[in-house]
Amino acid sequence: MTAQKTGYIFAFLAFTVFACQDAISKHLAHAYSPLMITMIRYWAFAGFVTIVAARSRKGLTGAIRANRPYLQILRGVLLASQIMVTILSFRVAGLIQSQAIFSATPLVVAMLSVPILGEVVGWRRWTAIGVGMVGVLIILQPNPATFDLTLLIPLASAMINAAYSVATRLASRTDDAGVSFFYTGIAGAALATAVGPFFWTNMQGWDWGWMALLCLTGISSHYCLIKAYDHLDAVLVQPIAYYQLMLSAFIGVFIFGESLKTNIVIGSLIIVAAGLFTLWREAARRRMPVG
Repeated sequence: MTAQKTGYIFAFLAFTVFACQDAISKHLAHAYSPLMITMIRYWAFAGFVTIVAARSRKGLTGAIRANRPYLQILRGVLLASQIMVTILSFRVAGLIQSQAIFSATPLVVAMLSVPILGEVVGWRRWTAIGVGMVGVLIILQPNPATFDLTLLIPLASAMINAAYSVATRLASRTDDAGVSFFYTGIAGAALATAVGPFFWTNMQGWDWGWMALLCLTGISSHYCLIKAYDHLDAVLVQPIAYYQLMLSAFIGVFIFGESLKTNIVIGSLIIVAAGLFTLWREAARRRMPVG
């Protein structure tokens, strides 16, 4: 099997597990606080990244020695915050609407990359970003009489996730992936542990089993994603993330009884098309002097 095929297998596995992970998070969020769920999940994740760092060539000491530690801590805090908001989003807005809005994240990343990363975004990508934002508006339906304020929660999650992605790109200029991965788990666990205990509720019955499964999927999904990036460039992995949108829609309809509304389908198709074009132009920009 070629390295590229192996990378695609791990990428599809990662986003499949991510979709299952989201479904478990939604199930637990109906009875428990998103902050508590995130805290327990991060305890397992922090243990995992510590083991990975300890077994790496540079060891645990090498993982701790970041060139830009404050930026790395910010990354971890952003991701943990995004997960908390995302779980809340699944509870109040549902899987389908949340994932549809999340799919606009690459477009926001492209916008933020200009002032923060100093990247060049040409008129084609700016046009795609504008078209994608139209898709977001179609999903949100910002009519004062009918606007659902709960949709601001997944929108906030998408914004935080975009900020995390840009911060990760910025950190990659001075620190390797092992350092970034370590700080993602440790800084996130520190934030979650600082706020999670205030929202503690004793889990009942099988919910501890679901929580254990959530921790397992959280670890395995990140492992698969790391393996995917070992074999594929990021620009090849990112489009596969849209497969998660389709899978989440299936889970939302057939497991949680959510409705797949026309505006969500149309808006999602527009966002995905714009996002794929943006990713393609980003890949082309790397081979050309202008974006």
